[in-house]
Amino acid sequence: MLEQYVKKILTSRVYDVAVETPLHSAGQLSKRLGNQVLLKREDLQPVFSFKIRGAYNKLAQLGPEELARGVVTASAGNHAQGLALAARELGIEATIVMPKTTPEIKIEGVRSRGGKVVLHGDSFPEALAYSLKLVEERGLVYIHPYDDPHTIAGQGTVAMEILRQHPGRLDAIFVPVGGGGLIAGIAAYVKYLRPEIKVIGVEPDDSNCLQAAMAAGERVVLPQVGLFADGVAVAQIGQHTFDICRHHVDEVITVSTDEICAAIKDIYDDTRSITEPAGALGVAGIKRYVEMTGVSGQTLVAIDSGANVNFDRLRHVAERAELGEKREAIIAVTIPERPGSFKAFCEAIGKRQITEFNYRYHADKQAHIFVGVQTHPDTDPRAALVRHLGERGFPVIDLTDNELAKLHIRHMVGGHSPAASDERVLRFEFPERPGALFNFLDKLGGRWNISMFHYRNHGAADGRVVAGLQVPEDERHLLPGALAKIGYPYWDETDNPAYTLFLG
Repeated sequence: MLEQYVKKILTSRVYDVAVETPLHSAGQLSKRLGNQVLLKREDLQPVFSFKIRGAYNKLAQLGPEELARGVVTASAGNHAQGLALAARELGIEATIVMPKTTPEIKIEGVRSRGGKVVLHGDSFPEALAYSLKLVEERGLVYIHPYDDPHTIAGQGTVAMEILRQHPGRLDAIFVPVGGGGLIAGIAAYVKYLRPEIKVIGVEPDDSNCLQAAMAAGERVVLPQVGLFADGVAVAQIGQHTFDICRHHVDEVITVSTDEICAAIKDIYDDTRSITEPAGALGVAGIKRYVEMTGVSGQTLVAIDSGANVNFDRLRHVAERAELGEKREAIIAVTIPERPGSFKAFCEAIGKRQITEFNYRYHADKQAHIFVGVQTHPDTDPRAALVRHLGERGFPVIDLTDNELAKLHIRHMVGGHSPAASDERVLRFEFPERPGALFNFLDKLGGRWNISMFHYRNHGAADGRVVAGLQVPEDERHLLPGALAKIGYPYWDETDNPAYTLFLG
């Protein structure tokens, strides 16, 4: 099978529109990690993503009759722009079905490259169903974003360039994984020609469809996927792609949102370019791999797969990058409610930089403060900070890994309400689209009083809410059923220490 794919890769017609992207050294990151880190800059493609390779190669294989019919796909991301440009270069009509909620920048990206945009539905499954309906009604040729041998071969030209650009020692290639087209193409080429090189997939820890499939020995469907790294938000690995990956991918690593944000900053520091979250997965994977294995002196390549990021998403990236780099600790500290306490606390912090400080007077003998403090993973880890403050007589709770604290509480500190009895605290995520907040509140209903509510849009595809509901003791048993009817993922945070200290 590999030999057939290698032949397809070697004869792929990608360079009519794609460019051979450079393999850049990430000097600062290499020095920090003690390994040579190279970035394959697919963000420099004409559509700012590797997707142009597979889309064009697939179209180039179509016969005259199929080309005359025109092509269609459903996509709200990089595949849409790649297919639009590829079709324009070949002089054929491309119809791209996109959800109505697709950001305007992506819609215009498709239109500017000659694609015909059809907006349908509020979510991707609705857009996909409509695109398949157009195949039946109009005879259009459907172009799959990743699960097609010619698409896989087109993406495999990335590996062909890497081995040509770096013929010397190469220990591992770290590849972002969504549906699997890119890693399948790279694995097929690399394992046929240089089997000693590891091919390692990298997925967000909330969208790990390949890791789950590898563990199960078969394709599985994730019940839900995280949307921060929207370029790889896929619930099931492709069939063609999994046939390759299950035998030729060495390992799959998962990383957190904070680690992805830190990797975006790493790439920016070395290249002054900004990648999309999915594009930074390779670098995040390298960092996790080095931490897990302790390797040094190796040559590691990360595929910088794309740069199609909404500008407003950068708020969230900047906020979380230091946490992902383990250079900031978020802590809750209890101090006596008396003059001089703040001064004593600041003396205990020492020369560490305070990045955030939230406090409001509460009528008791103790004050609870929400603090962000700069740390360093090697010279001043957050565990040392927590231990130091405890030794100085300040009780501390480490909230650095607490999602409720990082997403909501840091913006709400000081909201104690003695009148909010029987309060249950719930954190929700729901698809972000016009009217979504109203729809959420409508589903929540009016059975119980809403005693607290915080909603924050992070420029992502999902809305995040924390709500307090006053549920009498004798009605608590009704709450799980009511929440199940809402249909959104939720977490009961009633006993979360970030809530009890600052809001409860």
